[in-house]
Amino acid sequence: MKTGRIKSDDKAVKASHLVEPGDHISVEYDLPYSPTIFGENIPLDIVYEDDYLIVVNKPAGLVVHPAAGNASGTLVNALIYHCEHLSNENGLLRPGIVHRLDKDTSGLLISAKDNRVHGSLRSQFSKRTIKKYYYALVWGRFTEDTGEIDAPIGRLPNNRKKYGVVDNGRPSLTRYEVLERFEFLTLVRVKLETGRTHQIRVHMTHINHPLFGDPYYGGRNSKIITLNMRNRRLAAQLLDMLNRQALHARRLIFQHPMTDVTLDLRAPLHEDYEQILARLRTESN
Repeated sequence: MKTGRIKSDDKAVKASHLVEPGDHISVEYDLPYSPTIFGENIPLDIVYEDDYLIVVNKPAGLVVHPAAGNASGTLVNALIYHCEHLSNENGLLRPGIVHRLDKDTSGLLISAKDNRVHGSLRSQFSKRTIKKYYYALVWGRFTEDTGEIDAPIGRLPNNRKKYGVVDNGRPSLTRYEVLERFEFLTLVRVKLETGRTHQIRVHMTHINHPLFGDPYYGGRNSKIITLNMRNRRLAAQLLDMLNRQALHARRLIFQHPMTDVTLDLRAPLHEDYEQILARLRTESN
């Protein structure tokens, strides 16, 4: 804007400009990186693959697709190297990508190898016929064994990069089931009925059970002070072992776009997550 590259009807505008119906807004900008994305020999944990699609168990820390600051070293770079063909419905920077996982969320992610398959999978996600289950380790203990969180999610007005439960947000529904209870943490299986950005992280924080290790939604040190000294030490040690939120996309159930066969795929937990659970079980015993 300061350099005059945001225009309304070909005239440069200031931040105070009021937009009117019928205005033609143009924005000129420079790409911070080349739109040409190259394959990189990054190991993939492949759960399922055929001529039409590939499903991987994404590790935490791996960005899904290139963006500003991440032009290489992403899952897309690995897919381009591994696959002869990928769909291009999401543009040149996101070949094959049908849905996403946060950088520090691990687990199952589907990619399409052609546009017909991509369209079918996107339709299944849109119609919510794909069943998605996550394992989430959260702070606190649940008295009930099952529950649901029905609360609208949107960007926070005071921090547009962060999401929260807001009155004008999009309808969002999360169901959960307790799998294991520990002294100050609970392992739950979460089923997403909608697919909002950061949905599980936001909803669990909303009910005062933030994801263990989540630095963005109050899941790290802010909860330690509520514990007794023994558990404070244990929690601090566990946080040192897990440098991310304890969220894993465990299971996907969907119809294969070409064969109509129901695929029921599961991804084992990664080592850091397993080590946390093993330590908690030892302490409980």
